[in-house]
Amino acid sequence: MTGAEAPVLVHRQGRAAHLVLNRPRALNALNHDMVRRIDEALTAWEHDDTVATVVVSGAGERGLCAGGDIRAVHDDARDGDGAASAAFWRDEYHLNARIARYPKPYVALMDGIVMGGGVGVSAHGSDRIVTERSRIAMPETGIGFVPDVGGTRLLSRAPGELGTCLALTGDSIGAADALLCGLADHFVPAAALPGLVEDLAALPVREAVARHEQAPPAGELAARREWIDACFAAGTVEEIVARLLDHGEPTAKETAETLLGRSPTSVKVTLAAVRRAAELGSLEQVLDQEYRVSLAALGNPDLVEGVRAQVIDKDRRPRWSPRTLAEVTDADVERHFASLGPRELGLG
Repeated sequence: MTGAEAPVLVHRQGRAAHLVLNRPRALNALNHDMVRRIDEALTAWEHDDTVATVVVSGAGERGLCAGGDIRAVHDDARDGDGAASAAFWRDEYHLNARIARYPKPYVALMDGIVMGGGVGVSAHGSDRIVTERSRIAMPETGIGFVPDVGGTRLLSRAPGELGTCLALTGDSIGAADALLCGLADHFVPAAALPGLVEDLAALPVREAVARHEQAPPAGELAARREWIDACFAAGTVEEIVARLLDHGEPTAKETAETLLGRSPTSVKVTLAAVRRAAELGSLEQVLDQEYRVSLAALGNPDLVEGVRAQVIDKDRRPRWSPRTLAEVTDADVERHFASLGPRELGLG
């Protein structure tokens, strides 16, 4: 494999060390090899006094990273024993925690599409840059899965019930809303990113960012806070849907229809996961919880069916099982949080 074909490109530019996710035809989807390569680079740079800043970006024009390699997870769930996915998630979640605790500035250029695992390698960083092209989401409920990579913690800390709404619907947001929800720190126009990268080679991060930071274009969530907070504060998904349908705001009704199209099991487990994440003390404890949930979800029929419908066949008509929210019992939800015993992630 030549350097240009490597799934993660590593290079130096002055005082900055760069990680470039390099699978542009797969929208830089994250696989196990990439996780290992990123971790190895962070190990090398952590004690290298010539590296002042780490910068992560994505190759191509479409985005930083569309998420984990869900085709591989789908195949493992359908045909394998789940061991490959479990090993991938174990290393990925360790990497997420490492990024959050990294002792040097970690600058994430969250330009274009940043979803799922892409959020995991960016939104835990110290300095998170969004542009007018940014589209950020944790879209897991649409494929029969549950937000992971520390996403339930990030979303549980958003103002009011904004994070609950984003976790359950999987909707994507732009720059201003990412800043509002605490998923990003600075807005820099996409055209200014090359200049920012050049300045990061020579300047401290704050000084470099200050040269290029601007006010973002207006977002959408602030104007929706009233009904989002009122509806998503309900104790169950059924009650959230009922409040949305009764509210009278057209966008609220559309949101109810979105929820009713997601995996009923995933939506109910996600609500429980976000609420529990808000009560846990650290990112590490949340990642431990997400590992339990992810392994349980791997055995659900909805994960294979959701990836089939959205990614493989692309008919957009998943046949969820159970089919309705009412058929998903409290016991169905609770089993996702059961201890794994000796297989626990063990971060927290």
